[in-house]
Amino acid sequence: MDSTASDVINRLSEPLAVQVNSSPELAVGMGKAAAAIDRERAKKGARKDTQGPRKPGLDQVPRAEGQPLRITPWDLLATFARATALARQGRGRGLAEHWQGLKYCRAFAGDHHGNLRLTTEGKAPELSYRAMQARELGRAFGLAVAEQVLRDRYPDHLVSIVDAEIALLPGFARTKPAGTLGARPRPDFLLEAWRPGEGSRIFVVTVNGNHQAVTAKTSASSRTTYRQLARSSERVERLHLGQWDETPALLTSTEFLAAAGVTVHMLHAGGGVVLPMRPMSGAGSADVAIGRRALPYVNSVAVPTKRGASRHNAFLIPEKELTWFGRVIARAHAAGQLSLAGGGGTVGRYLIDEQGSKHFSETAFAGTASVHDAETSFADERYVGTDQVFRINGTRVEAFSGMAADLYKLLVDGKVEEYRRQAYERRKDWSKPDGVGLWGASSIRPDGTALAIRVVRE
Repeated sequence: MDSTASDVINRLSEPLAVQVNSSPELAVGMGKAAAAIDRERAKKGARKDTQGPRKPGLDQVPRAEGQPLRITPWDLLATFARATALARQGRGRGLAEHWQGLKYCRAFAGDHHGNLRLTTEGKAPELSYRAMQARELGRAFGLAVAEQVLRDRYPDHLVSIVDAEIALLPGFARTKPAGTLGARPRPDFLLEAWRPGEGSRIFVVTVNGNHQAVTAKTSASSRTTYRQLARSSERVERLHLGQWDETPALLTSTEFLAAAGVTVHMLHAGGGVVLPMRPMSGAGSADVAIGRRALPYVNSVAVPTKRGASRHNAFLIPEKELTWFGRVIARAHAAGQLSLAGGGGTVGRYLIDEQGSKHFSETAFAGTASVHDAETSFADERYVGTDQVFRINGTRVEAFSGMAADLYKLLVDGKVEEYRRQAYERRKDWSKPDGVGLWGASSIRPDGTALAIRVVRE
């Protein structure tokens, strides 16, 4: 067995600290960056309506929620996998887009303080690749920290990740350009904190990353981080549930070369919107296919002012459509779970055409199919899913992604609400990382999904 590959996998299973920075100074720096961006636009002769609008009330998260995140590198890559299971940009269902994170297996290491840092390999990609690394790992770190905030805030809820584009297409794809959301700014993800029998809480989330070097002698945050947060404040302001300024938001920017190790900078804004409770079956439940909507985007949001109200363009889900939108979120999450497990054509049943139903239902190219064709057990629990075999320094390595078999069957049978009920009831029953047998590193979530990696024994 190649010791180098084994060492890499061992590092992937080592809990490390990811620093989190959320402070009043961060909010001030973002505000200055926003003003600078507006001045630059004005010099270029940009129209005034291109300056903002921006999310009001952005501030530091409560101190109790801004603590360092202790997490394994494999859990970070698994977070990235779960977030990209329905990715549309590559149209690569057959290639299983959620395996994109495997290329970062050798990018992480811990320092002598136990803080997560990039390895020499992680610091040395070519420029074009570095931009992709910042974008992709920014998702992993930003979402992991955002999830921690919601778990601390709602400890008796499960937290789901849904791509914002997938969630918005059923309501806005009928406006031009047809079938897409075009270049209209929007947040990256929606996080849903939920439990059966209650309405869900939805948070809009932006995720960014950068390799701007910051030392202990310079600012605690880089200029790039401030500008990323400033632009994020514009994007989250373009999505509202119910009415203006009722939708909570989490903005993140990850610095990979920060002096204290990888650091996630985060701001948040509050909001009181709660999606209505759904029935557990029948009409109005997430078991039933959703219909399309043609919701307005132009001048859709009324913003109170001293002179009455102004209006700006945004994705607005009216209050009367919040129940429908809750079903959209639940079904998109179900599709993502199935895609993670190689669900093949069953994924398409939860999506409409604009979301990629046909894309997931078609037969994949020969030699590239990622289908439900693998199974394993963790602590006597049977998981079904899909796998990927690749090499680390010449040694064959296998990665597995899947779901607990009984929960998988519920989604295959179209029983979304029952899946949610059982997943919630069993949220504390899943095995811990030390109960995974021959697997070198694992990520087992309370929702019954698992990702694991090991060296292939000859």
